Amino acid sequence: MPSRVSLVAALALSGSAHVAARPQVVTDDVPPVTLQAPLPPEAGTPTGPSATAGAGAIASYDAVGYASWYGDGLEGQPTASGTPFANARITAAHRTLPLGSHAEVTALDTGRTILVRITDRGPAAAGREIDLSAGAARLLGVADTPLAAVRVRSMTPSLADAAALDRGEAASSRLDTPDAVLRALRRQLPPATAATRPPPRATPVALPAPRAGQGLLVQVAAFSSQSRATEVARSFGGVVELAGAVWRVRVGPFATLAEAQRTRDAAVARGYGDASILLQPSGAR
Repeated sequence: MPSRVSLVAALALSGSAHVAARPQVVTDDVPPVTLQAPLPPEAGTPTGPSATAGAGAIASYDAVGYASWYGDGLEGQPTASGTPFANARITAAHRTLPLGSHAEVTALDTGRTILVRITDRGPAAAGREIDLSAGAARLLGVADTPLAAVRVRSMTPSLADAAALDRGEAASSRLDTPDAVLRALRRQLPPATAATRPPPRATPVALPAPRAGQGLLVQVAAFSSQSRATEVARSFGGVVELAGAVWRVRVGPFATLAEAQRTRDAAVARGYGDASILLQPSGAR
């Protein structure tokens, strides 16, 4: 009698004619898959520390340049975004970043970084990257200088940081940029020119005493473009007047020379070095 083992072997052999053998595929050119945990934000990137604004951060805009700050005499005036300007808030003016968006600004001297909300258009002076509010300049540590080298990166902030800025408070602390990265960023700075140097401080002007009912005006600038003049007038709370082929931006009237001087100083600080104080024409309102 055949053994049980031999019967099993026979059955296996008899079935082999009807069941195709499964081919074994060996691939030598496929590397093994290694799963890696995502790096934390503070680990950085090859070009520097990554943003600390939380999930959803974007880097569609990243530039180095010079920052000035503004705000004297503009408290409560409407900005390009329509919100009233407030010196103490952590805001900034930029030429291209969307109004209402956010950006991280890094001081290239110290590595300190803050988050600001873009509420206005500027700077007007060529060669400057961003205009900070007085509150933002103090937070960044550059309020004692009229011009500072900075890095500006567009950001999508966390909900908590966005809410803090909306309340007029500072966002959460950011990581300082390492010295090695700061040195690399400073090498990217454009050369300082007359446009990027701090403007001269406006000096008091001598004007005839205004007659009764006659005030003082500040002429901020004159433009060949009506749309540009309208934008600047809105940021100062002024008006646009057509004079020949140019559009003049004027603010006022002011009852005292001191008030007019403060507005003129603010205009000069924002890059309008030709801002001047004028007597309001007789009969004008």
